[in-house]
Amino acid sequence: MRRLGVPAALLAATLLLTACSGNQTDGGMPVPVEGDDPSSTITLSGTPTPLPSSAPTSKPSASATTAVPPANAQVVVVPGNFADNPAVQGLVKSYPVYFSALVARDSDIIKSNFPAYFYADTSEGIDEAKRNGWVMKPPGSVVVTGISTEPMGIVRVKLCRSQTTQFWDPKGKRWTVAAPKGAPQVLDMLLTGLGWLPYRVGPSAGVNCAKVHFPA
Repeated sequence: MRRLGVPAALLAATLLLTACSGNQTDGGMPVPVEGDDPSSTITLSGTPTPLPSSAPTSKPSASATTAVPPANAQVVVVPGNFADNPAVQGLVKSYPVYFSALVARDSDIIKSNFPAYFYADTSEGIDEAKRNGWVMKPPGSVVVTGISTEPMGIVRVKLCRSQTTQFWDPKGKRWTVAAPKGAPQVLDMLLTGLGWLPYRVGPSAGVNCAKVHFPA
């Protein structure tokens, strides 16, 4: 009878270890609760940052072109009638990061946060501004005037940029691009693993900004 004592103890220890080890297939990591939405955040670089819980949930109206820019905002992006479009929503989130690169005249911000093609399309202009001593004078504003669907899953977003989204030449005391009524810009948006991001700069021919009212 004493020979059965050792296996019984081993069996009890084995059962104890099994109960404490948990599910071996999940690597000890927490399993997401059903209903969690991983798309509720967009991370452009570094560690994921959740959207502020106090962010407004109301949708901008078409008349939002007269909105007052938030305090300390470098750029205001007005979606107008296209606020429900996912690509435009991605633009509203990511354009301030792009604009911060213009203000800082730092193309590495583009390189770290956007697809390589967008970096190739925009870095030369940023580097040129830095070489020439041009500066950005925020706040600026951007108004979405139209969208179109293009091949390869691209959504083309047509924009008008206010004068203050252009570089100022302190030496020449003039804007490098004179745009008193705004200047057109077209960005091709692509759905990436980090959400909708500018993929390339598109052709701006045909975009008319003459009747656009800018909030900044």
